Amino acid sequence: MRFVGFLFCSALLAATDGETQFRTRCAFCHGAEGGGGERGPSIRSRIALRDDRELAELIHNGLPGAGMPGVSIAQPDLQALITHLRTFRARHVRERTTSAGIPGDVLSKSAYDMQVQGDDGKLHLLRRSNNDWREVRPGRDWLTYNGDPGGNRHSSLNRITRENVKHLRVEWVYEVPGAQHLEGTPVVVDGVMYVTNVNEVHALDSGTGRRIWQYKRPRTKGLAGDAAGGINRGVGVLGDRLFLATDHAHLIALNRVTGSLLWDVEMADHRQNYGATSAPLIVGDLVISGTSGGDEGVRGFLAAYKASTGERVWKFWTVPAPGEPLASSWRGKALEHGCATTWMTGTYDPQLDLLYWTTGNPCPDYNGDDRQGDNLYSDSVLALRPKTGELAWFFQYTPHDLHDWDAQQTPMLVDADWEGQPRKLLLQGNRNGFFYVLDRTNGKFLHATPFVKKLTWAKHIGSDGRPVGNPEAVPTLAGVTACPAVEGATNWFSSAFHPGLGLFYLQALEKCNFYKKAPGTWRAGESYYDGSTQDLKSEPGTKVLLALNFQTGKIVWQREQVGPADSWGGVLSTGGGVLFFGEDGGYFAAVDGATGDLLWRFPAGQTWKASPMTYEIDGRQHVAVAAGGSILSFALPE
Repeated sequence: MRFVGFLFCSALLAATDGETQFRTRCAFCHGAEGGGGERGPSIRSRIALRDDRELAELIHNGLPGAGMPGVSIAQPDLQALITHLRTFRARHVRERTTSAGIPGDVLSKSAYDMQVQGDDGKLHLLRRSNNDWREVRPGRDWLTYNGDPGGNRHSSLNRITRENVKHLRVEWVYEVPGAQHLEGTPVVVDGVMYVTNVNEVHALDSGTGRRIWQYKRPRTKGLAGDAAGGINRGVGVLGDRLFLATDHAHLIALNRVTGSLLWDVEMADHRQNYGATSAPLIVGDLVISGTSGGDEGVRGFLAAYKASTGERVWKFWTVPAPGEPLASSWRGKALEHGCATTWMTGTYDPQLDLLYWTTGNPCPDYNGDDRQGDNLYSDSVLALRPKTGELAWFFQYTPHDLHDWDAQQTPMLVDADWEGQPRKLLLQGNRNGFFYVLDRTNGKFLHATPFVKKLTWAKHIGSDGRPVGNPEAVPTLAGVTACPAVEGATNWFSSAFHPGLGLFYLQALEKCNFYKKAPGTWRAGESYYDGSTQDLKSEPGTKVLLALNFQTGKIVWQREQVGPADSWGGVLSTGGGVLFFGEDGGYFAAVDGATGDLLWRFPAGQTWKASPMTYEIDGRQHVAVAAGGSILSFALPE
């Protein structure tokens, strides 16, 4: 068994000599001097984060969720062991410093920058200036996957403007070892950037890109779907804790200063096709996360966990069990493996105290014969009360979906006038090709407009919000052509909203597919499509950057891109009037948010899989994005 965290043997520690206790009972996991071994990590930097009482409680209680058992130990032996543990930090710190008046341990250092774990338990970022060291001034952080709980991907930072963006340059590059196509958005807290790959987190100095610490565990074998592809989109942060969803549907908590594992809980059994790919959302003292497996026949759910312990507080199933009232919307034998997963990060309104989370497609994806009905709550947005998981309302975008158009696009929260009256709105450019406006207090449908030209599956959206479908676009055994393509008119990558301009931005895809249905049966470890799709060689896709008037849904401006139409990069709006995006031809680019005019481009040569973000440190605004296996951070010259 591989133990993590502080691992103390389950036998009684009888020796009164603390050094002997550790050497004979614990060193086989953590190394003879606490520096880590084959079965356990280094504990040197973690000891200082706990006082004697906390260490005693940890030894007695263990960390069951992290694989660490508690032990019973007499008080004299316990105190001797703790006393010995305290010597590790003093003996093995590579370098101590009091630079800039900050006493602490040097975690990383070059001739020009230094990262220090202070004796106050915090991370401090230092720069050399005239042979002296000064502490960096953290500025505006990027605290969540979308920057703020409302999900609008707009920052008020305005140091980078339409006029000076042409001078933007690469400030630093951090290569994530072994990574190929990062999909995450970095999070920045107190000037420290947290970057993820599958089952790993890297803490970086956001001003220089220097790594401070790394947490990593092996990838899980035998997974299905997106989780098998090694996808992770980011972390959630609360206080001194980071939260990460692993590929095999576990949720873990790490110490934000050291990267040490605090707890590990299983959200779902990965042997039943569950996985997890996206950043958790923090609401109050709860960590909220969904799972992946939405093409593999799992039963979708959303759950909330205590940030302190990982204990589950509530669980909301997105597919009913047989016999429940909503089961009538699933007529047929597919209900047991109905999917409707919650794999993308949701949003939160603190004033209404409502959590908004979108759901995925029903399964099987392309054959609805064994799931007649609307298939609730697939392809929907759910409004939940975050303390209890109680459903306040829901809205279904695509009833009885037959084209795999899950609704995992960000449910963006915007406060604005609507028809002359202030209103709390929810905006979404949906994968099915329609732009929606809802009243987020009650889920009332207000408006829907197509934002792509190639849209044949529905004639329009009715006044009740339900689509009026086109029967000729329903998949058959022989196959039919329907639009949009299975990738959707847009997808999970970020949209943005500029409150001053009233413009909603998204990356759209003009493309159709040939859809077929087929008979099939659910099997563990396999996808559950019951059909297939094919590209149309005569009609290659085109990526288009769009700016929509949110009041009408009409296109204000658009930029068609030249490329293979297989990029998955989103957009970022800023207070300087600049809109950043990953261009389909491989450039990282900036346009005027009001007009769409090109202002700047950088030849990154990437097929984009991630969305950009922005932050401020030491008085300078940076724009960062994951490009291939690296993080690129851009800034204006000093």
